[in-house]
Amino acid sequence: MTEQELIQLRNEKWRLNGNSVRRIEDARLFIEDVGFCPMYPVRPPVLAPTFVGAYVGADDRLPTWQLAFSDPRAGEATELMVRLLRERAAYEANLFDENNAFLLAGSVFPYFYALVGERNPRQEPKPGTRSPYSQLACDAFAVIHREGPISKQKLIERLAGGLSTAAVDKALAELWSKLRITRVDYDRQQGSFWDVLYRWSPDAVREGVELSIVEALSGLLSKYIDCVIAAEQTEIESFFSHFVGRSKVKDAIKGLLAARELSFVHVGGKSMLQITPAKVPFQATPRPAAG
Repeated sequence: MTEQELIQLRNEKWRLNGNSVRRIEDARLFIEDVGFCPMYPVRPPVLAPTFVGAYVGADDRLPTWQLAFSDPRAGEATELMVRLLRERAAYEANLFDENNAFLLAGSVFPYFYALVGERNPRQEPKPGTRSPYSQLACDAFAVIHREGPISKQKLIERLAGGLSTAAVDKALAELWSKLRITRVDYDRQQGSFWDVLYRWSPDAVREGVELSIVEALSGLLSKYIDCVIAAEQTEIESFFSHFVGRSKVKDAIKGLLAARELSFVHVGGKSMLQITPAKVPFQATPRPAAG
């Protein structure tokens, strides 16, 4: 495989060849095909498609989340993404930046939950010196659990006490980063709506809790490599280091290589990992009949 062939294969899979994602049916197919992607380009860059790139059908001059408010393409892509969230065809995670959603296909989300989410999701978060949750985050969870789905503005009103938007955003990020809550809708006037994840999607959470770390990481690694076609191990480790330790990634790659689910391919002088191609059954060439 040449570097140009690799780029062409990625462009086709990532919908950067003009075959843009504009209908909800196309959006479902795209997110299931790639598995997961950020909404906007990430800085510093990561090897992954973007949802806005698939919507535009190209990867030049794409809006970042900082400029999304002034780019009509970003607004249109967001409306399509929210439709995926409403029907649970996709889920959001707070991975790279809370303003740049990390989208996961419904079929892939349980694997991500197994690595990031709480193993006992029904237990309410509690503050403490060793807890990842502040008192405000715990109070916000109680309100969302009681009244969700709820908009951020109504949540601020329920919490009262003259809280700033920044303080509530920080509390929501604490809960979201551990997948205790999820954004389930968006309205231009009221903003994002939040709900408790295990109530919004109990089957996906249950499946994630039942998966082992090894199963989950192996599944995500395979999906990622399928998405990028081929990648150097350092690129794979860099991407997954955002939510799991590099040593675990290395061990998972070793396991997949040992099981021959992954193999090496040379691309432009680089040694890359790919999904092991399926073997073509041997077929003997029939001998001509004797004349």
